[in-house]
Amino acid sequence: MKTYLITGGAGFIGSNFVKYILKTHEDVKVINLDKLTYSGNLDNLKEIEKDPRYKFVKGDIADRNIVEEIFTADRPDILVNFAAETHVDRSINQPDDFIKTDIYGTYTLLEASRLKGLSLYVQISTDEVYGHIEKGSSTEEYPLQPTNPYSATKAGADRLCYSYFVTYKLPMIITRASNNYGPYQYPEKLIPLCITNAIENKLLPIYGDGQQMRDWLYVEDHCDAINFLIEKGTRGEVYNIGGGNLLPNIKIAQKILELLDKPDALIQYISDRPGHDRRYSLNIKKIKELGWEPKYKFKTAFEETVRWYSENEEWWRKIKSGAFKEYYRKHYLERDKQQGTTAKNG
Repeated sequence: MKTYLITGGAGFIGSNFVKYILKTHEDVKVINLDKLTYSGNLDNLKEIEKDPRYKFVKGDIADRNIVEEIFTADRPDILVNFAAETHVDRSINQPDDFIKTDIYGTYTLLEASRLKGLSLYVQISTDEVYGHIEKGSSTEEYPLQPTNPYSATKAGADRLCYSYFVTYKLPMIITRASNNYGPYQYPEKLIPLCITNAIENKLLPIYGDGQQMRDWLYVEDHCDAINFLIEKGTRGEVYNIGGGNLLPNIKIAQKILELLDKPDALIQYISDRPGHDRRYSLNIKKIKELGWEPKYKFKTAFEETVRWYSENEEWWRKIKSGAFKEYYRKHYLERDKQQGTTAKNG
């Protein structure tokens, strides 16, 4: 039996991966270590919370005592580190949280992995470490040029992990994925924010001219790719994971309104955020040559995502009625005031 330590397993991608592993592997044990910050939500895991193969531990990856206790008690074979502060807007307003979690927290996990022994450490990085890609697509050898505190801390953690492979021979794989979408994504991100606002007949805030290009990867494909790399990836290597669906943000908002039969008048252009990267694009030839490629067509998975939020209002309304609402008001309504407009998003 293999034991997985999945950090950040109550978040969006992490919770989907916890369920993916339990669904696709019988002889496994999964330890989920999550601090349960604003975006960590145990409701994401209700369907497996009583599975005898699953164990939840509340704690911070930057807390060395908790991490060492897990390594001593559960002796994990594989660690997959999803735990991170991830929202760019929040990193601009409060970068210290990102430095503590994304860099120091990663260091704590690496030290425990090195000292206690581990079969494989998987670091979940992001395409944002490459920064803006004017033309073409970034390969894994492309220079890292992060442009905001979030992507900078992810790049720092990414390279710290690689140093542990080179210096300490810690078995390591680093993944850099494009923008994910799917069920259980915290509704501050573009797709769930636009879906839930549209359902509520509220304005959809779009930065600048909305022409920022992003590649969209369905979360189930991302989970499948990580599992594939655990089994077949070369230790010490970096792998890009993309969906091959490069679209401007405004097109995403328009697709959502079309699927929900809502008017384009709900789109509200707001002042662009500082240092907003214009275009991300990943070259995924390396992982394709190993034998993996996305299984889900964008049209089908996107429609299913919109349907999921439409059918699971209880999940996201609980979130948007609490801390999210206060953050949303502060972040977006302040921008509205600066522009002399009034948004009906309170």
